[in-house]
Amino acid sequence: MDNLFNLEKFSDLVTAYAPKVVGAILTLIIGFWIIGMIVRGVKNLMSRNGVDETVQPFLGSLVSVGLKVMLLLSVAGMFGVETTSFVAIFGALAFAIGMALQGSLGHFASGVLLLIFKPYKVNDLVEIGGGQTGTVKEVQVFNTILATLDNKRIIVPNGVVTSNVITNISGQGEVGVELTFGIGYNDSIDKAREIILNVGKNCPWILDNPKQGVVVAELGDSSVNLATRPFVKSENYWDAFFYMQENVKKEFDKAGVGIPYPTMDLNVVSNNAPVSAN
Repeated sequence: MDNLFNLEKFSDLVTAYAPKVVGAILTLIIGFWIIGMIVRGVKNLMSRNGVDETVQPFLGSLVSVGLKVMLLLSVAGMFGVETTSFVAIFGALAFAIGMALQGSLGHFASGVLLLIFKPYKVNDLVEIGGGQTGTVKEVQVFNTILATLDNKRIIVPNGVVTSNVITNISGQGEVGVELTFGIGYNDSIDKAREIILNVGKNCPWILDNPKQGVVVAELGDSSVNLATRPFVKSENYWDAFFYMQENVKKEFDKAGVGIPYPTMDLNVVSNNAPVSAN
């Protein structure tokens, strides 16, 4: 009789909860599918309306998380769970998790600030995070993703970005390429200046306006340092930099202009040398 009673109770439980379980599973499957469509639709809508590429993945992830939380609350309600109590428990858990992840929340807040004030955007060449240089590929909820010249992927926490100096090399559309070339004290400044300017004219990325100039920046210990700052489009910064470095050296070699190494003159005085008296 006990076995029969237990079997009847189990049958009643199955009869009572089976439709709810099946309904919950179907709701989750269909709900996640609909959420995926909504998120893709939101991203497509932002793309069509010209929303900044930096903002799109950030907002898309927020919409996705928010809808999934609402879906889980709805599924919990299907089993008779009081959603108000569930929300209270969820809020308490969120508070506890938030206290444990204060650093991550700080990175999240920094990510929001970056999206609001936009010190840089996707495809900008920047120096951030205390010296990390690269092209911005994505601004995520917690991190900024950079791609370096040698194709390395650098992940910089947003809190580190906002707590350091941000240098947006691409920010103005055009940027000056800082270059310094040292020549010997016996070499002609005018000849070296002419060579640097001619190399600049032949460089395909250097702009005609503003006009390139060459000045004596420093009389160093072993060299006369000539400085120039040709302007280029931001995306051509490194192309122009490497072109000028290589070709100025080649033209200096052809013209016999030396790039001196640091030298030091030593005067040796012998202790046995006679001392002259006046």
